[in-house]
Amino acid sequence: MMVGKRRVVIVPCSGIGKPFGTVAREAAYDLVEDLRPDTTRIVALSKLVLGDQESRAIVAADPVVTIDGCKLNCAAKMVKESGGTIAVEVAVLEVFRRHKDLKPEGIAQLNSEGVRLALVLAQELLPEIDALTTATGEVDHA
Repeated sequence: MMVGKRRVVIVPCSGIGKPFGTVAREAAYDLVEDLRPDTTRIVALSKLVLGDQESRAIVAADPVVTIDGCKLNCAAKMVKESGGTIAVEVAVLEVFRRHKDLKPEGIAQLNSEGVRLALVLAQELLPEIDALTTATGEVDHA
């Protein structure tokens, strides 16, 4: 049951044209649309890059999970530069290393392994997201 409007903010990579970037975005969509729609929300990395004040305020107010597609860690860097506090940083490559059978291919449309990798990544984040929402006193999953 949601007590307030506070949510865990998901900021995925915007690595357009790269399969790991697409996996990052798909994992974020899995979280906010299917797995935890009441306790998560997405802020687009592009909004932070452009200095959008509303997006900056959101990442400054709530705990943030960044999902980066490559070693540049653009999502994590922009959240920090925007005044946000990162609760959890995830690298798609690290998740892939644990699940080598799920090699993502494709950009506009991920292959089935890429879609499964995104879901595995999202599911791995659930305990941390649940702990963050419970720690804020805003959400009760009981």
